[in-house]
Amino acid sequence: MLTENEINEVFESSQSYLQLMKEADKITRARHGDYITLERAIFLSWYCSLASCAFCYMSAHGSRVDREKAKRAPWRILAEAELCRRAGWNIEFLSSGYGALEKQEIKEIAEMIVYTTHKAVWLNIGVLDEDELSFFGEEVEGITGSIETLDSGIRSKIVPGKPVKPIRDMLINAKSQGFKTGITIILGLGENLEAISNLLNFIDENDVDRVIFYSLNPHEGTEFENRVSPASLYHSRVVAITRVSFPDIKIISGTWADQLPGIGMNLLAGANGITKFPLFSMFGNHLGKRVEQETKLANRKLLGTFSDWKVLKGEKELEEDRNPYALFNSRVPAVSRRAGERVEYFRPRIDKAVEEYIARAEEKSRRSKYSI
Repeated sequence: MLTENEINEVFESSQSYLQLMKEADKITRARHGDYITLERAIFLSWYCSLASCAFCYMSAHGSRVDREKAKRAPWRILAEAELCRRAGWNIEFLSSGYGALEKQEIKEIAEMIVYTTHKAVWLNIGVLDEDELSFFGEEVEGITGSIETLDSGIRSKIVPGKPVKPIRDMLINAKSQGFKTGITIILGLGENLEAISNLLNFIDENDVDRVIFYSLNPHEGTEFENRVSPASLYHSRVVAITRVSFPDIKIISGTWADQLPGIGMNLLAGANGITKFPLFSMFGNHLGKRVEQETKLANRKLLGTFSDWKVLKGEKELEEDRNPYALFNSRVPAVSRRAGERVEYFRPRIDKAVEEYIARAEEKSRRSKYSI
């Protein structure tokens, strides 16, 4: 694990940075191979009882919406899951604001998604206590804590409703119950280098299995709306520091459509997956193709597709050697009979929603100057 002095050296010396990137790339290939996954979070609701995170669009809107009306229709959630399965995109996690759904609702949705994709899901739905965690079964693979930043100087201001201890306790309890654990970190909030050391210590002390790094996306109506996203050289440094410090951890790197040139650097720095892309705005056009090119030129093998319309439409199956659902699934998790029955009950509406999503993606691709 890198020390504070070593972290400072990586930021002060370009040669130290380049050497670290080389080491991170070597470690990643040796421990994880050259596969890169496409990841997509599926949102369950746009409501949040906290709505206090300074960077989040929900801080401007989430507490003012009706809790029930903010819930997404289950058939639209399942349509997204079906398209992820077809295109070979991993479902990064099921996500909602705090207090958006009851645990029974979340379990039912998770089971229906497992019925659709044959793969257990991760959850990122706020803090769950020990009893709430025990309510979930094989349908859930892992639990995610939204840490966001570990800079003690700004954390209470940036995420005033999310103290670290309850999140840490949740991760410890989740681990004891057999779930994998992960955290999310947002880069570019104004954190100092001490935050990186604190992050490494948190991962080490809590045996975290997965970390997701997002670049700040300045949302209108928040105090960050006029900020810029962090430089790719900063993002890749943090990823590389984490990879070298924790060779076996899974790292997912999240960037935005206006930062696609940074993808290759983050893959060389040690990311195993990439996320935060608007699937229906980028599929089949120059933006989706750029993701594929960045991955190829990083000498990585991208699982899934960002450009094959026949695969997205279900007219052909994704090749098995590019399909993470085929490559990495050893056993289909058990779910209730009710889950399957509900999916089949919703099937006509799921199919209609799938068609609508594809039509939207095609329209955006046609409007793109560089559609492929």
